[in-house]
Amino acid sequence: MIAEAREGRVTLGMQEPGRPSAFGPRVRVSAAQRVPDDAGLGPAPARPSGTGGPAPEVIVTAGRRIYLRTFTRDDLRHLDAWADDPYLERMVGSEFLSLYRAYEKDASFYDAVLNDPTQIALMVVLREDPTRPVGLVRLMNIHQAEGYAGIETIIADHNASRRGVGVQASRLMAYYGVDAIGLRRLEAKAYEYNPLSINTLKRNGFTQEGVLRKAAYRDGRYWDIIVFGILQDEIEEQRRKDKYLLPPEDAEGNALDAS
Repeated sequence: MIAEAREGRVTLGMQEPGRPSAFGPRVRVSAAQRVPDDAGLGPAPARPSGTGGPAPEVIVTAGRRIYLRTFTRDDLRHLDAWADDPYLERMVGSEFLSLYRAYEKDASFYDAVLNDPTQIALMVVLREDPTRPVGLVRLMNIHQAEGYAGIETIIADHNASRRGVGVQASRLMAYYGVDAIGLRRLEAKAYEYNPLSINTLKRNGFTQEGVLRKAAYRDGRYWDIIVFGILQDEIEEQRRKDKYLLPPEDAEGNALDAS
């Protein structure tokens, strides 16, 4: 399957008929920003993945500092640690990690994610250190016919979080959602006590649309959950100003062979 990008726009290639992609049956692999040949990235190396044999790590979209790649069975070892991190549980309250715990961290969770047409999960990797992901970003509750979805960003590395990696990962995923799936709206939520998540959403052009009053219970009390939204034209405006994107000359002309 070929994925090509020109000036930050996704161009979809061929996919084997009847075969689910790495993100669920409805969505095809693509790259919203091509990784230059001289960047030393390309498709990430395959690693052993338990009973299923080696699973290739395919770069889906990349910016100047980070890239997003496919979620593989081997990544369950990272989820093991993230799911038990009390800081992530308090600040993010990830439905994804909660469900992994509900599966008792069983490998069948990977297959459930792989075959779920309502979500796309991608690993967040620093270009300077491609040996380990620093987090995960996903589109969830995808309503493809209506063109909207939720977005959840988990940055497990605190240093990466302070460097704005969550902002960059969310933007790349938003551009991917618009280009590859045709999304016209994204929704996100944040706890009222988490200014980092709130500021990240605002920096990415999200608008506060409502409040779920006292919908979360933490630290012996109830807290509001703040609801944010962003529309396609606002995402495009953000893309025009985005300093984290690869320049057009690096994205022009070549294809990333993800077969």
